[in-house]
Amino acid sequence: MRSEKTKAPEQPKYILSYVKDIVNICSLAGLGCTLLAIYFLIEGVYAASMIGMIWAVAFDWADGLIARRMTGRTGADRKFGGQLDLLIDIVSYGVTPAILILSYANFSPAFLPVVFIMLVFGAIRLSYFSTFGLSDDAKYTGLAIDNNSIILVFIFIFEGYFDPSVFSIILGTSGLCLAVLNVSQIKTPKLSGNPVNVALLAIYTLAVSIIYGWSLL
Repeated sequence: MRSEKTKAPEQPKYILSYVKDIVNICSLAGLGCTLLAIYFLIEGVYAASMIGMIWAVAFDWADGLIARRMTGRTGADRKFGGQLDLLIDIVSYGVTPAILILSYANFSPAFLPVVFIMLVFGAIRLSYFSTFGLSDDAKYTGLAIDNNSIILVFIFIFEGYFDPSVFSIILGTSGLCLAVLNVSQIKTPKLSGNPVNVALLAIYTLAVSIIYGWSLL
């Protein structure tokens, strides 16, 4: 009886070699946008930070689309890219919205419980997805965390219509509601996996960039 050959485990490449992967380059470009968003949030230049936040989402969605169209990526490449994407997500969609709310509220301690809940629920949401993936009907369980930035960037368009103290409460309440939806049992479709949705996000990103860019002039 012929013995079965066991497949040798895939050997890891040196760490920085994964940076050459175009999918990971796209993910890291999104991280760069997130860094700019955080910088401008601390500086109080909110229009610029909104542009950084939405471009971070655009790069995040683009890297998934690119990954599905690429050939020749190994299992290790895909696993590494998935972990990199997950770590960037917690910064882009967990930490950045939290800093947005704290910064706009002049770093008032009263908002610390709100942003703590946002961070906790965001971390739990990403850990759950990393462990269990999509549901049996190929949908997310809970609101995908990238929607947090998409929605908050849209809400901030109306900032000029409210007193800052009132709008800080609106932002905090919105962030808290989104956090609850992130860990809820609602089923939501995987929007980023559809090229049409990626195109719609690209249009939205350009529109948002023009709106906020105009206010910076």
